[in-house]
Amino acid sequence: MAEKSESVAAEPGGVIDIAEILRRLPHRYPFLLVDRAVAYVPSTSIRGIKCVTFNEPYFPGHFPHEPVMPGVLQIEAMAQTGAVLMSKSLDVDVTKNTILFMSVDNARFRRPVRPGEVLEMPVEVIFARRNIFKFKGRAEVNGELASEAEFAAMKVELQDK
Repeated sequence: MAEKSESVAAEPGGVIDIAEILRRLPHRYPFLLVDRAVAYVPSTSIRGIKCVTFNEPYFPGHFPHEPVMPGVLQIEAMAQTGAVLMSKSLDVDVTKNTILFMSVDNARFRRPVRPGEVLEMPVEVIFARRNIFKFKGRAEVNGELASEAEFAAMKVELQDK
């Protein structure tokens, strides 16, 4: 799997900055977990980047004397990265649609993620049909695997309020 992550980083593709991420995702502080994305290949792959800082709201409680980014938030960061890939690939009209997380499988946690580290999340599409995508994602620090999972998401229409 390490070879695949390296090839994702080498793929040509644009940078998706925070302004575009904010246009494509409904998440906001403190729950937006992707700062930018690189190596975007439509309907194929992307690499999300999260700069983990000591002032993250979960660190005072997880854990006060040994701050560690919760594994479930690493998976959420991967899912948000996948949502950016879907939103851009499908050219989602965010005023009418959103992308919802459907499932997670085969989640594994390999090393803690600490303040000051940069979390990189190579995510690749392993299945896509119309409005449903299934992904394989990794969370890495300096190329070292922190967590991995397969997950799925779908584009849905927003409900009228």
